[in-house]
Amino acid sequence: MPQVTEKLEFQTEVNQLLQLIIHSLYSHREIFLRELVSNASDALDKFKYLNLAEEPYKSLAFVPRIDLELEEDKGTLTVSDSGIGMNHDELVGHLGTIARSGTKNFLASLSGDSKRDSNLIGQFGVGFYSAFMVADKVEVVSRKAAEDTAWKWTSDGKSGFEIEPAERATAGTTVRLFFNEEGKEYANSYKLREIVKKYSNHIAFPIFLTADKEEWNAEEKRSISKRTTEQINSASAMWQRPKAELSDEDYKELYKTISGDWEDPLFWFHTKAEGTLEYTTLFYVPSRAPMDMYHADYQPGVKLFVKRVFITDDAKELMPGYLRFLRGIIDSEDLPLNVSREILQQNKILNSIRTASVKKVLSELKTIATDKPEEYLKFIEQFNRPLKEGLHGDFANRETLLDLIRVKSTKAEGWTSLSQVKSGMQEGQKAIYYITGGAAGVLRTSPLLEIYRKKGIEVIVLDDDIDEIVFSGIYKYQDIDLKAVNKTSASDDLKDESAPDKTEELKPLIEKIKIALGSAVKDVRASVRLADSPSCIVLDEDEPSIKMQQMMRAMGQKQFPDIKPTLEINPDHEIVKKLEGVTDDAVIQDTSWLLLEQAMLIEGLTLEDPGRFVQRLNRVLSRAV
Repeated sequence: MPQVTEKLEFQTEVNQLLQLIIHSLYSHREIFLRELVSNASDALDKFKYLNLAEEPYKSLAFVPRIDLELEEDKGTLTVSDSGIGMNHDELVGHLGTIARSGTKNFLASLSGDSKRDSNLIGQFGVGFYSAFMVADKVEVVSRKAAEDTAWKWTSDGKSGFEIEPAERATAGTTVRLFFNEEGKEYANSYKLREIVKKYSNHIAFPIFLTADKEEWNAEEKRSISKRTTEQINSASAMWQRPKAELSDEDYKELYKTISGDWEDPLFWFHTKAEGTLEYTTLFYVPSRAPMDMYHADYQPGVKLFVKRVFITDDAKELMPGYLRFLRGIIDSEDLPLNVSREILQQNKILNSIRTASVKKVLSELKTIATDKPEEYLKFIEQFNRPLKEGLHGDFANRETLLDLIRVKSTKAEGWTSLSQVKSGMQEGQKAIYYITGGAAGVLRTSPLLEIYRKKGIEVIVLDDDIDEIVFSGIYKYQDIDLKAVNKTSASDDLKDESAPDKTEELKPLIEKIKIALGSAVKDVRASVRLADSPSCIVLDEDEPSIKMQQMMRAMGQKQFPDIKPTLEINPDHEIVKKLEGVTDDAVIQDTSWLLLEQAMLIEGLTLEDPGRFVQRLNRVLSRAV
């Protein structure tokens, strides 16, 4: 291990990050203290767990506390903890580089909007660097628990950093800030108390402030400055207190502490279960979707405690993936303290807690959807898509999720529910119909909707890219069939038994079109679903849409079967009527292909050979001019 001072450079992204943080968050500099206290609390949580569960830490003395020491005359603030500490390599790794792959996304997300950007700080785990908003020099002395050597890390936030051996009597970390001009307002004990009360009052460890305090001396009849140390937070596991004792502000403060979010949460659900299993849960729904919600390496937002002892905040199995936006706490009385993170997924107690918690969250959301529809729409704007993911994997809660999701439709302005669509069904309507396959604007103009519009039947418009996957496996809502309008079976519901069947009289033309198109289509038939358009494409009930086929191939599934569509033509359209009398094979060939290709284009599909399409179109145009 090196025994001399090392001079090292920051990782490139850290240099960018420091400049952006320092210059973007000038109006919210106070968050530096929230972040440093939060880091100290995390270090204490980790040491507390190891001290109870693992060797060699079990034999070590552990007195958890966080100390702030203000020296106004020197313009310095020291934040110390008795936590797990860091060794040489961890200091270099944690404070000189940023390992998480979300860093570049974070850098791209900083906008200069100080309120929004301060929210991102906590989400991306880069809070330590906020210290350079208020300090032109930062020293970190740390000693790893169960190790003998301490190390000192020093930086001005500009020219890299130095690291050298140091002295520290016990394990833990000390961060010393040398305030710059912008930070001088924080060299004030009352200001520090105010910030801790605002952001860190419910940190589960005591926070002490050592500072000069003016006290009135009755004998001398004047104020005397006296050095005092006082605890300045409540240090209680707030989630264990009865709901009746907690105010909305208490909940909001705890949320900001555990999430790093600047904004208030939309909702929270606090549950204390007693009986066979005893546990407490407190879940929050953020007002905005987390920045990494659609990243494969998203950071879970739920922390696991056992008897108020922090176990992990990095276990994605604590809640299902589609609820990854939740922030909060699970505190179990029944799990063993030494539960391994590797076996959490197989743990029966945790599985029971998870199952009950999911049902509770969904039940609470359903109540909000009924009682506070305007508030619920704010939730939907952010989290409708994750709920749809749940439809694909959480079969036990599928019915509840179908009630919770919101959809667009041909009759609704904005969002509507499946329940509302069902209540608006016409007498004799056999199913709830939906259309997928592209942007809402494209779907609404699809020829497949013409007969539904003509009959006044509402059709759900599903324009999320995951809708193709999700709804292909859902066949009913409550007791009503769900049917895609691009499936052949949907047309059976629309047949007017009193109208003449034109299939026979179109049979000669259909045969000619089949010959012209060959293997490009599965079949050609007369349509009952078209009103104004000459043609459309449909698929059999068990076949994936062409859009889905293209998606699967784009994802690398080269062996995905090439399923051909069925072309339906409108017997009453002028083009089809004129084509019946055409004897020129070249005209029939070009027109047949154009009927197929325009049907594909209007469904938002890509033609395999656009050049040949243009040639055909030009030939038809030249004949018409």
